[in-house]
Amino acid sequence: MANTQKPCIGFVGLGAMGFGMAMNLVKQGYPVKGFDVYPPTVQRFKDLGGLTASSLGDAAELYCICMVATPAQVQSALFDGEGSLSKYDKEALPRCATLLLCSTTPSTYVQSVQEKLMREGRDDIFLVDCPVSGGAIRAAEGTLSIMAGGSDRAIEEAKFLLEEMSGTGKLAIVHGGIGAGSDMKMAHQVLAAIHILAANEAMGLASRLGLDLSRARDAILKSEAWSFMHENRSPRMLEQKFTPPASALTIILKDVGIVTSMARLRNFPTPLTSTAEQVYLSGLSRGMGPEDDAGLIRLYLSEPSSQSISSPNEANDNSALGMKIVIQLLASIHLCAAAEAIAFAGHLGLDLSQFFNVVNSAAGGSWMFRDRGPKMIAKHGKLEKSIWITKEEENTIETSVKSLSAVIQAARDIECPLYLGNAALNILLTMKHRGWDECTDDSVLKFWDKQV
Repeated sequence: MANTQKPCIGFVGLGAMGFGMAMNLVKQGYPVKGFDVYPPTVQRFKDLGGLTASSLGDAAELYCICMVATPAQVQSALFDGEGSLSKYDKEALPRCATLLLCSTTPSTYVQSVQEKLMREGRDDIFLVDCPVSGGAIRAAEGTLSIMAGGSDRAIEEAKFLLEEMSGTGKLAIVHGGIGAGSDMKMAHQVLAAIHILAANEAMGLASRLGLDLSRARDAILKSEAWSFMHENRSPRMLEQKFTPPASALTIILKDVGIVTSMARLRNFPTPLTSTAEQVYLSGLSRGMGPEDDAGLIRLYLSEPSSQSISSPNEANDNSALGMKIVIQLLASIHLCAAAEAIAFAGHLGLDLSQFFNVVNSAAGGSWMFRDRGPKMIAKHGKLEKSIWITKEEENTIETSVKSLSAVIQAARDIECPLYLGNAALNILLTMKHRGWDECTDDSVLKFWDKQV
C-alpha cells in the first residue's frame, strides 16, 4: 500500500520507459496517478498498484512527470486545449508545481516551453529539463541515467524524484539552465545511435561470414569492441524477436533526427550519425519502424527472411580470422564514434569531463570510449600536432586505416554492406590524407577541428 506521507505524483506517458519509471515510484511508496492515451496500458498500471488519471488535468499534481515520446505530444499535454497541464484552472498544475520533462527533445524546444509558460503567466512552475537513458529495465529498477538542467530552485524541488528514478552516480546536474540537460542527452545520443547500428552491422557481417553468432557475441563482449548497446541489443538478434519491440526503430530515429537537425543548424559535421540516420530511414521504408531496432540486422543479410541469420548448428564457428574481422570493425567504428561525440559535445559547450562520466554510466558507453575518451578530452582544442605523436606501443591512424581497410575488403568480397564501417574508414583516410598517419589513433578527434 502506498505511503500517504509521500506526495502524490502525476505521471503523463506510460510507454515502454514511462511505465517502468512510474511503477518504480509506486514500489517506492509514492501514490502515482498515471495518464496515457492508450486505455489498456492505464488498466495494466492500475492492476499493478498505480492510481489512474481520467484526464491530463486529473494527473496535474504538485509534482508531475511528463514522459511522452515527441515534442508534439509534450506540446499537446502542456498547452493544447482546456484540459492541458499549464492552463490556469482547477484541472491544471497547481501553483508552484514542479514539472519534470523527461522526454528526449531538442534543447531549443525545451527552452521554448519555458518561454511559453512565462508568456501564459505560469512562471510559478518549476520546470526541470531532465531526459533519461538506460532502457525499460533500468527504468523499472530506478537505475536510469538522468541529465537534469534547470534553475537552482527547480533542481532543488525535483531532486528527490530525480534521485528515486536514477541509479547511484547516474544523476548528472548539468549547469546552464533549461536546455542544458537536453544538450547533454543529445550529445549522448550520437553514441547511442551509432552503436545500435554498429551492433546490427557487426552481427550481420558475422552471419555473412558464417560465424556462430552466440559465440561471436561472447567474444565481442570480452574485447575492445564491447558497447552497452551491443550487449543490450544482440540477444534479440539471436532470438530473432523483433515484435513487440523493447525499443522501436522509430524511437532512435526520432533521437538521431534531433542530433542531425541541430548539427545542420550549427554547421557541424556528423558523418557517422548522419550515416546511421540514413540506414534507419531505409529500415523505416521497409516497414521496420514499429519493430525493435535490433531487427536492422536483416538489412545486412543476403536474404530478407530472418531465417538467414546463422544459427549455432549452421554456422562455421572455427574462423578466428572472421572473428578478428568483426571485432576490428566494431572497434574502428567505436573509435570514430567517440571522437564524433566528444567533438559535438565540445561544440555545444558541454563540460567534457561530465560528458565522459554521463556516457560511461548510460547507454552510450563502450570500451573504446572509456579507453580513448580521456585522451581525446585532455587534448581537445589543442592545436600542437606534437602532443599526438605516437609512442611505440600505441595504435596509429595508419595502422587503423590498414586494419579497417582489410575489414572493408573482406566484406566486399562476400557482398556485405558496411555503412558505418565505410564512413569510419573515410574519416580515418581523411586524417591520413592530412598527414596525421603516424599520430595516435585518438588524434582522429582532429577530423572535426576547423584549423587542421
